[in-house]
Amino acid sequence: MDDSDAVFKALADPVRRLLLDALFERDGRSLGELEAVVNDHVEMTRFGVAKHLRQLEAANLVTTRKQGREKLHHLNPVPIQQIHRRWIGKYTRRATIAGALLDLKSAIEEEQP
Repeated sequence: MDDSDAVFKALADPVRRLLLDALFERDGRSLGELEAVVNDHVEMTRFGVAKHLRQLEAANLVTTRKQGREKLHHLNPVPIQQIHRRWIGKYTRRATIAGALLDLKSAIEEEQP
């Protein structure tokens, strides 16, 4: 499985997306803090949250750092940006060009008597 496959797999789960959103809002959260965020939406054990975090780490979407006795989780947005460039960016560029051509066509048609 290549890197983008692991990222897509990680992003496919709503709990993992919730964890990424929480880290986007405030980076450097502990497992306990992230467990509380998840439990505001769905009931899940600490073990379940940790399992989701391991999958996010495997996809390189989350990095960890020990601070004293705590392990803090940090968002790594680089893999998402790589997917954006590879899969989304090329389509939005094409859509922008197509949109500009449609705007030009409409402007020309409006000017004709």
